[in-house]
Amino acid sequence: MINLYYWPTPNGHKITMFLEESGLPYRLVPVNIGTGEQFKPDFLAISPNNRMPAIVDHSPMDGAAPISVFESGAILLYLAQKIEQFIPASVRGSTEVVEWLFWQVAGLGPMAGQNHHFSRYAPEKIPYAIERYVKETNRLYGVLNRRLADREFVAGDYSIADMSAWGWLQRASRVLPGEADPLSPFPNLKRWFETIDARPAAARARAVGKDHAFKKEMDEETRRALFPSNYPAMAK
Repeated sequence: MINLYYWPTPNGHKITMFLEESGLPYRLVPVNIGTGEQFKPDFLAISPNNRMPAIVDHSPMDGAAPISVFESGAILLYLAQKIEQFIPASVRGSTEVVEWLFWQVAGLGPMAGQNHHFSRYAPEKIPYAIERYVKETNRLYGVLNRRLADREFVAGDYSIADMSAWGWLQRASRVLPGEADPLSPFPNLKRWFETIDARPAAARARAVGKDHAFKKEMDEETRRALFPSNYPAMAK
């Protein structure tokens, strides 16, 4: 059994997608990041960076004591290696998957996240920041669009590289505002996203979070919990 510490963020969706695809048994442990539950000591013992998601695997590969894993990319890699699925066995194939997994966690996720923050949540609208991150999000979408020009999936067969990017592409309408169809300028990416999004596991992965949601209004409590760097007492 795997305990999944979860809130419906793009990174959280990546892990529910894997678990639903693989059929691994898991127990959902909601951690409401809008009320500051990610700062509780028992969660920080598992995820010292106070971010979603994290897991505890009670049946690890070595058969020893339960193991905790934080950071979504590390979780995907751990789970894929555990069940020997969604990552190739060959050195070249696995390297390609890991390259694109790291591309997402180091590039697409952070840039789209900053885009979303400055466009929607920042108390002061800073045109330079908004323009920078919208342009960088567009650039990264273009990178993936070109990658998918001659292939069905990101790195060989359907893999954790696809799940990782899919988790963030669901936010396309939020990070490329003003577009009725924000993926229309990226036809290969649009085709790929629709293919992944039509998988039965994708619907199940999204449904996991239907009973857990952020507050509709960004009040002071939520702002302090979500953006602790602006509130030093929370970030300690």
